[in-house]
Amino acid sequence: MPVPISSDSAAAGDGFRTDAPLLELKDVHYAYEAGIPALSGVSLAVSLGERTAVLGANGCGKSTLLKLMGGLIFPQKGTYRAFGREITDPLLCRDPFGIFFRKEIGILFQNPDAQLFNPTVEDEISFGPLQMNDPPEEVRYKVGEAIGRFDLRGLAGRHPFALSGGEKKKVAIASVMAMDPQVLLLDEPTAGLDPRSSRALVDVIMEMGARGKTVITATHDLHIVSEIAGKVIVFGEDRRILASGTPEEILSDRALLLAANLVHLHRHAHEDYWHEHEHEHPEVYHVHKHPDEPPRGGEER
Repeated sequence: MPVPISSDSAAAGDGFRTDAPLLELKDVHYAYEAGIPALSGVSLAVSLGERTAVLGANGCGKSTLLKLMGGLIFPQKGTYRAFGREITDPLLCRDPFGIFFRKEIGILFQNPDAQLFNPTVEDEISFGPLQMNDPPEEVRYKVGEAIGRFDLRGLAGRHPFALSGGEKKKVAIASVMAMDPQVLLLDEPTAGLDPRSSRALVDVIMEMGARGKTVITATHDLHIVSEIAGKVIVFGEDRRILASGTPEEILSDRALLLAANLVHLHRHAHEDYWHEHEHEHPEVYHVHKHPDEPPRGGEER
């Protein structure tokens, strides 16, 4: 069952209905520089407890979308609503809704250096719960659980900036999870992780879904999509939504994946003929299409 948003209607948003979209964008536009759009008329709705994967090539607007959903930037045109309220900068500067929003929406940046600033790993993970005035024993429990889940015991006393890229990513993930937000916004969470840590993160996303959390993951890692999401949104290189559907529908549509620059045609030789198939980088995902009958020697396909 979905986790209740809040019993405090002033914090959760007056009149919020759990049958309405939890997060909703309508015709949202955003540009970092004039004439260089990052989002171009994006409309989408995310329901309470939904797990959504956002796919697209570099620069298509995935990170911008998550920053906007996390209240770090705001639409220059169009509207963004969350918990029944239109999200604006002045609204998030006021409590109780501002502190409610920051508690209930956790965001993981693609670059962990953008969110690590405490002197030790343990301090980093405990920072969020302390800002929420959680009781000390609860803070200790949350920190211990996060450290254990992501195998950070040997790093607890170290400075985050002395860690490797993959270790920093795990600390950033642990600090977000320690807040136990209702909504998780994850920007390329498996990038830079070793296989064991990547598997642990996938397990966490699935667990969060089972607990009724809302999880939105921007990723290039196509082989985890069917596990972490029930709905997939594909961005085109024009910063608009190109398609949406189930993981099965999206991942089986080779023409769509090629159009979105999520796979490319890769040629290699099979004995005396050339053969091409779709190929995805940087993670391991291949869609091979072998011909029924090999072409004559030297002929390319």
